[in-house]
Amino acid sequence: MRLTPLDIQNHHFAQSWRGYDPAEVETFLRMAAEDYEALVRERDALRETVRHLESRIGELASQEQTLRETLVTAQALAEDLKRTAMKESEVLIGQAEVKAEKILDAAHRRAAKLAEDIREMKGVRSRLASAVRTTIETHLALLEGLAEEPAEDPLLDGKVAFLTRPTQPKAAGGTGGA
Repeated sequence: MRLTPLDIQNHHFAQSWRGYDPAEVETFLRMAAEDYEALVRERDALRETVRHLESRIGELASQEQTLRETLVTAQALAEDLKRTAMKESEVLIGQAEVKAEKILDAAHRRAAKLAEDIREMKGVRSRLASAVRTTIETHLALLEGLAEEPAEDPLLDGKVAFLTRPTQPKAAGGTGGA
């Protein structure tokens, strides 16, 4: 049977003729009961603390498990995001390469067209230079022809001389015939 502080306080010893001093025994029992009561309270408080701490440990263990699961999920999600990002970057790179190829192809076609246009323009320039040269030579030949003195034509000179002779005046009152 367990003793309580009240049991200690209320316990009475039988009196004998030369026994212990009852006041001293009562004082000692009161002190022992108070100490015992303090120890019981402390034990109860410690038990309550242990229950509280065990409950807290259970909560923390549950939270730890949740955190572990969250961490595993986050790691899996991070890996998925990483794989998705890699795939998307590969797609974007592929699209960029295709676009670059198209741009280069268009640039090559444009360069070829410009080279052809330049060849055509050089041909036009050459033909134009030749035509201008021919025209200039023709005009020079005409100028040289105009600058030369024509050869003397005796027939033409006689006609011109006849036309340029002074005319003789007719006599006034002459013998007119009629």
